[in-house]
Amino acid sequence: MNLRTKFTVSIAVALAFAPCLSAAAFPLGKKKPNEQEVRKLTPAQSALIDKAVAREAIVVKTIKDRTPIVETYIQNMRPDPVMGQSPDADLHFLGRVDFGRVINDTAYARGDRQEGGKKNLFKHSLGYLTGLSSALHLTYHESGFVQMLLVDSKDFNRQTYTFSYLRNDFLGTVPTMVFDVAPTKHNAFGRFSGRIWIERNGGNIVRFNGDFDGGTANRQFFHFDSWRTNVQEGLWMPTSVYCEETDPKSPTHSLEFKAVNYIWGYSLKVPSKDADEASLQVEGAVDESAQASDVSPLQASREWVQQAEDNVIDRLFIAGLIDAPSDFDKTLAALANNILAYNNIPSTRPLKVRTLLTEPLESVAIGNTILLSKSLIDTTAVQTTDGAQQMGNLNAILAFQVAHIILGHHIDTKYAFSDRLMFPSESSFQKLPMHHTDQDNEEAAKKAMELLSVKDLSDGQQYFSLYLQQLQARLKGLKALTDPQLGDSLLKQDGTFWMQAMVGKGGKLNNTDLKQQGAMPLAAFLRFDPWTDQVIQMHSAYEPLLSARDKLPFEITPVYLKLSYWQPPADPAAAPAPAAAPAAAPTSSNEAPAAPADTTATTGTAAPPQL
Repeated sequence: MNLRTKFTVSIAVALAFAPCLSAAAFPLGKKKPNEQEVRKLTPAQSALIDKAVAREAIVVKTIKDRTPIVETYIQNMRPDPVMGQSPDADLHFLGRVDFGRVINDTAYARGDRQEGGKKNLFKHSLGYLTGLSSALHLTYHESGFVQMLLVDSKDFNRQTYTFSYLRNDFLGTVPTMVFDVAPTKHNAFGRFSGRIWIERNGGNIVRFNGDFDGGTANRQFFHFDSWRTNVQEGLWMPTSVYCEETDPKSPTHSLEFKAVNYIWGYSLKVPSKDADEASLQVEGAVDESAQASDVSPLQASREWVQQAEDNVIDRLFIAGLIDAPSDFDKTLAALANNILAYNNIPSTRPLKVRTLLTEPLESVAIGNTILLSKSLIDTTAVQTTDGAQQMGNLNAILAFQVAHIILGHHIDTKYAFSDRLMFPSESSFQKLPMHHTDQDNEEAAKKAMELLSVKDLSDGQQYFSLYLQQLQARLKGLKALTDPQLGDSLLKQDGTFWMQAMVGKGGKLNNTDLKQQGAMPLAAFLRFDPWTDQVIQMHSAYEPLLSARDKLPFEITPVYLKLSYWQPPADPAAAPAPAAAPAAAPTSSNEAPAAPADTTATTGTAAPPQL
C-alpha cells in the first residue's frame, strides 16, 4: 500500500474522491536510513523472536480464512482557540473484508439521502477498501492497510528484519518484551519500522507501533499503533488501530488528522434465545407460556410483529452489526422498562436493548427491541459521582425509541416471512432500512418529552440538554458521525434535533467551565470482544480535567487496551457468581459511576439500575 501524503487536504475534498494530492505540497525530503545500533540478543530473547515469527504466521493464516467487519472513522482536525483542536470534517467506512483476497468488492456502502428517508443504500460497485482508497488517495496492497493489522503478511522473519531488545513491559496483566524492529538495508521500502510488544508466555505479538519504511516527498506513510486481543487460547487477533499525523506547518503542533480502525466479527453465530431473554422481569408482565388460553386477535398481531422482530435481530447479528447479548444490554433494558413503569404503562412484552457496534450516532426500535449505537452510548457516558448525568442522557435517548414503540411505529411485518431475510450479509443496509419516517419521529419526540416529564425522570433532562448543545457546537465537522447507517439520527434534515425542546431544559454550554462536560470522547465507556461481538463496560480510572483541551467531546482518542489473557466461558451448569459490589464513591464530580448492580426492571418506585 502506498499511503500517500499526510492528509493536509480537507476531507471535504476527499469526499468528492478528488485526484491524487500534489506531492509538491509536502517537501518532506527522504527518510534517513535507520542508523540505530543493534545490540546482540540473549539466547532467551532470540528464542522469543523465533517464536513470534512462527506465531505471526498463524495469525496471518487465521485472518486470511475469515471475513471480519472492518470500520474506519477519520477526523480531519483544525485548531480551536478554546479547546486546542476540534474536528473540521470526517469520513466513515464500514465493510466486510475478505483478507484472503486483500480487497473484497462487497461492502456496507453509504448512499444518498432524500427527504423523509434514504435511497441507494447499497452500491455494489464501491467496495470498502476501494472506496477508502479513493477517499484518501491511496493505492491498497499488502504493504499498506493489511500491514497495519499484520506486521508483514509475507516476510516477517529474521532475514528480513533486525531486532533490538529495549525493555520488559506490562500491557494490562500481560507481561511482554519490547523490541525495536527495522527492515534490513536491502529491499526495505514499504516494510514495517518501529516497535513490537511480544507477550512472554506464548510469543505472540500483542501490539506494534510505527510506520512503513521508505517515505519520500512523493510518498509518506502514516504512523499507526496496532493492538490485538487474546480471543482464544494462544490466539491474538487484530482489534484496533489508531493513526494520526501532526500538521508540519503548525507552530503549536496541532494534529492534521486522526483515525481509528476497528475489527470484529471473527466468529459470527446465531444468538441463543435463552441468553437474549434471560431473567428480565417487569411488574405487570404476564408469562403467557404458563397459560393455556387461546390467542386473541390482538395477541396474534403482536406475535406476528414479534416474529418479524426476531428475524431481523437475528439477521443483523449474523451480519455482525449488533452485539451478542450481554450484561450491559440487560442494564439498558432495565432503564427502558423503568420508563414504562414510571409512566404507569403496562406491558406484557418487556423491552429489550441491544448495541449497534457501528460508529455513527443513531438509535432505532425494531419491534420491542431498541438498538443504540456504541458511540451514542460512549459519548453520553459523562462520569459523575452519582451517575446522574449518564443516567439522564440514556433515559433521553431510550425514551425516544420507547415512544416509537408505544405509538405503534413497528417494524415492517413483511420480515415475518423468513424468505425475506435470505440475502448476503453485506446487503443488510440495503435490505433492512429500519429508520422511521419524519412524521413518526416528530410524534415520537413529543411523546418522549411527555415520558421524561414524570417526577422520577424530569431532573435528567438538563444533562441531555448539554449533550445536544455540545453536539450542535461541533456539528459542522461531524457529518459522517451524525449520519446513521441503519436507524434514526438525532437530527432533522434542517440541522435541528428531533428533541429540540430538550435544549432549553438545561444551562448554557460553557466549554471553559471545568465542572461542566456536555459529551465524552468516542470509545469512552464500552469496549468489545472481537471474537464473540459482546460489548463490555469499562471501568477506567478517573482523570481530572485540567483545561478545556481535556474535554475532547465526540473526538477520536488514541487506543490503549488493558490486555488480559483469554478465559474459557464459565460452565453454564455452575451457580451464577454473586453480583459485584458497588464501587466506592469518588471524590470528584467527574468520577465514574458505580459498577452495575441488579438490572431487573421493577416498578416506578424502585431505584434505577446503577451503571
